[in-house]
Amino acid sequence: MSSRRPTLDPFDRAILRILQVDTKTPQRTIAAAVNLSTAAVQRRIAALEDAGIIRHNVAILDPRALGLTITAMVEVQLTDERPHTVAAAKAVFLATPEVQQCYYVTGGISFVLVIVTTDMVVYEALTRRLFTQNAAVASFRSLIALDRVKAGAEVAVP
Repeated sequence: MSSRRPTLDPFDRAILRILQVDTKTPQRTIAAAVNLSTAAVQRRIAALEDAGIIRHNVAILDPRALGLTITAMVEVQLTDERPHTVAAAKAVFLATPEVQQCYYVTGGISFVLVIVTTDMVVYEALTRRLFTQNAAVASFRSLIALDRVKAGAEVAVP
């Protein structure tokens, strides 16, 4: 990955918008949509990957189809914000597959997590392990999703 960040032009931005919807879109289709040659689109996508703008090509799975019926947003307050406490919490959250997203935030709490599990029994056991039995966690608050109105990996490309 390159250390310098390239300037994105309107073609790059249009390509990124298309790829966020479906990374399997054929390059010839992208080329037609943005009025470039297929070779130019291929070069631009490679440059966007090299620059780290395109970080991964992934499949977004439907949690319900996999039996993952509980989605919780969890606010976590650590006992302190010392670097080693925060680093340890990050390591635990990164190593936990049920933690789908993890944000270190400001505003009175330490982390916001998105957790997906099969049921409340599993969720309760997970909260005990991650939060209740973790001496670095002062408190946590769970918000259980009733419906996934919008969930995905898209970023608004200006």
